[in-house]
Amino acid sequence: MKILLLGKNGQVGRELCRSLLPLGEVVALGRDGADLRDQDALLEVLSSCRPDVIVNAAAYTAVDAAETDCGTAAQVNTLAVAMLARHARAARALLVHFSTDYVFDGSQQRAYLETDSPNPLNVYGSTKLAGEQAIQAAGCDALVFRIGWVYSTHGRNFLKTMLRLALEREDLDVVCDQQGTPTSAELVADVTALAIRQHQAGLLPAGTYHLAASGSTDWHAYAKYIVAGAAARGAKLALSPQRIRAIAAQDYPAAAQRPCNATLDTAKLSRALELRMPSWTEHVDRALDQLIHPGNPPAF
Repeated sequence: MKILLLGKNGQVGRELCRSLLPLGEVVALGRDGADLRDQDALLEVLSSCRPDVIVNAAAYTAVDAAETDCGTAAQVNTLAVAMLARHARAARALLVHFSTDYVFDGSQQRAYLETDSPNPLNVYGSTKLAGEQAIQAAGCDALVFRIGWVYSTHGRNFLKTMLRLALEREDLDVVCDQQGTPTSAELVADVTALAIRQHQAGLLPAGTYHLAASGSTDWHAYAKYIVAGAAARGAKLALSPQRIRAIAAQDYPAAAQRPCNATLDTAKLSRALELRMPSWTEHVDRALDQLIHPGNPPAF
């Protein structure tokens, strides 16, 4: 099996470079090798590579910037995805694509099911939803995974930002009225690789699935957990968990509106793959163990 991985340098892409290797030959490309803003060049890559599986981990993920850079967001998250889907249909290849929890408006109290109606609040969510719809319209063989609150030990993410700020500041304000599930790129990549294998074996139907760790939290509680965990591992911080103040989203100015509840129900995927999704705290602890080494300079 030949796999083309797009977006190899992103958080999920870097982990997929590892997790996909046992499945077959992996051709992993970053923006310099396959820029989703250039459809002609992207089509040339697809034609020359001729993959059996296309894994698209590339996306425009700057949520606030997308509000004014909507053209680029649409080019990457919608138009390029539509082209990938059409190519996959014509080539009889499997398309694996990552969408987002931000396709929902966050107005309901329970975790979101795959069957719940999307209603994005921002441009980023709208372009990602349009990408999902383009895949459906193309009728290709596809696995679409909605993910959110992704972090890893590399790249830019909330976990590493909190650690950096904890070194610099004695006080911090963090939003407390937005719920979601911190999910490691490592978990996303490992489950994706398993899903591809099961799909190719005829054991996992094509479709849309929610992929996340279990449980939920808010940004404020998440920040306190990170800082407390770092301190417990010997990191010398200026900030203590008690000095992290809870504030409402309306008091934290941002260009894009976020859903109040972005929690995803993963029962469908868990049942199909016979998996137990780990608690969100388990992989956060793993990340902290990797980033913090007492006696050495911080790795973040």
